[in-house]
Amino acid sequence: MRVLVVGGGGREHALCWAIAASPLLDALYCAPGNAGIAAVATCLPIAADDIEGQVGLALDQNIDLVVVGPEGPLVAGLVDRLEDAGIKAFGPSAAAAALEGSKAFTKDLCARHGIPTARYARFTDATAAWAYVRDKSPPIVIKADGLAAGKGVVIAETVAEANAAISAMLLGDRFGAAGAEIVIEDFLAGEEASYFALVDGINILPLAAAQDHKRVGDGDTGPNTGGMGAYSPTPIVTDAVAEKVVAQIIRPTVSAMAEAGTPFKGVLYAGLMIEGGEPSLVEYNVRFGDPECQVLMARLGSDLLPALFAAADGELDFFDLRWLDDTAVTVVMAANSYPGDYAKGSVIGGLEQAEAIDGVDVFHAGTTLGRDGTVRAAGGRVLGITATAPGLAAARALAYRAVDAIDWPGGFCRRDIAARAAS
Repeated sequence: MRVLVVGGGGREHALCWAIAASPLLDALYCAPGNAGIAAVATCLPIAADDIEGQVGLALDQNIDLVVVGPEGPLVAGLVDRLEDAGIKAFGPSAAAAALEGSKAFTKDLCARHGIPTARYARFTDATAAWAYVRDKSPPIVIKADGLAAGKGVVIAETVAEANAAISAMLLGDRFGAAGAEIVIEDFLAGEEASYFALVDGINILPLAAAQDHKRVGDGDTGPNTGGMGAYSPTPIVTDAVAEKVVAQIIRPTVSAMAEAGTPFKGVLYAGLMIEGGEPSLVEYNVRFGDPECQVLMARLGSDLLPALFAAADGELDFFDLRWLDDTAVTVVMAANSYPGDYAKGSVIGGLEQAEAIDGVDVFHAGTTLGRDGTVRAAGGRVLGITATAPGLAAARALAYRAVDAIDWPGGFCRRDIAARAAS
């Protein structure tokens, strides 16, 4: 089989790494890819959001399956264009990708179908939004409706902070078109986790749970980021909780999308808040998370490629996957000053030493090869140091041992990934 993975981040490196191990694979391409992906796939300089360029590449290379990594091309309709061209794709149509592309769409769907989630209201007018939060008890959650690279959420600790967030989104053009409408939600108490399932339009194949760390600083301080680390499995998602997630959240969503004539195919990522063993939906993503994908791929004990084909072909009803009992931990190394303005081009050393540690894989998220052959930083989140070991404490220690082998003065990481769960 000839496979094309669209994207160039840590998620796509993890997917390429897993797909490359399949005995069914004949050729693997990634566009645009990065310095790490180039070790397992042929990388071609076509941007992930270049819809026509990606379709042309798939046709030119006689691709059997396109695996779309990032949310942007999915929401923009890449899968629709590929299927129009007769190319099989793993991922949802643009209509189904609205589950991530519009938080208001998802909240309305939850309300119609009784899916547990926080109470909410939608606004395009700042004055009306200010009036709504005036009598709210903080914390108050303000979300840009559209895609904002994981940074479009503000958890306001005061009404003044909520008003400022409303102004920034609706009046200040902070997130452009993504913030033209906002969703204001009640704050959900509990512990966050993520649950993943493959979906073929009708059938659901539950995968596994993970826990991400969104804030940039130790102790969950500072602004939200695209994710500073993750681990899987997570103790908060017991078998009983997982059954509730599938029965009360994922299955009703998949049924509702099918009934609406916009069946969902691909991977459905449910961002959850869990309190007293009861899960509520925070939001959906319509792709593998980043860095959650890294820990999931590290724990996967089966061939990923036929599962992706089965989801695309509507044949998940008799499919199963095996998961390793080991725990996986990913620590993200990011460029100094991320998620603010950061410099590009700094040299990263120590990669071979880190990867030589048994049980460690280094996934590249924002790297490029310099003309002198050095690996250089080319993004905000740059590396995902991933370790797999029996038990959370051991996996965590191994991951930080590998982090300490990296020689990169231009980067930093959180030092408390998975610390609370490991204690």
